[in-house]
Amino acid sequence: MKLLLDTHIFLWLISGDEHLPLEMRDAILNLDNAVYLSVVSYWEIVVKYQLGKLPLPQAPELFIPIQRVQHQIELLVLDEVSVLQLPHLPSLHRDPFDRMLICQALAHDLVFITVDSQVMAYQSDKFIIFGNSN
Repeated sequence: MKLLLDTHIFLWLISGDEHLPLEMRDAILNLDNAVYLSVVSYWEIVVKYQLGKLPLPQAPELFIPIQRVQHQIELLVLDEVSVLQLPHLPSLHRDPFDRMLICQALAHDLVFITVDSQVMAYQSDKFIIFGNSN
């Protein structure tokens, strides 16, 4: 399975946060799965860090790449194919970061790992969102 982590899932994973459901942690740590973090999540983390909404032990440009590599997570770049999914995405969610992550999951046939109930509204036969709304 190819998994794309929502930003909060990545942050929960690297911090050992108990909010990360066990089934998700198991899927992420399963070496049979390819796990991706998008540059869109990097962007979201940097913005929240600069606004003072996300404390990190180091500056994000140092901390995030180190954590990504240590957790054996691959980088997913933002490409034209992903961006061009946006006009076909219903306006169910206003968060631009989440919308672009959904587009990347659609464009690259990835399972999007999230617990965001607004994102889960996009679930369809074409797009699987793995999670719960706890």
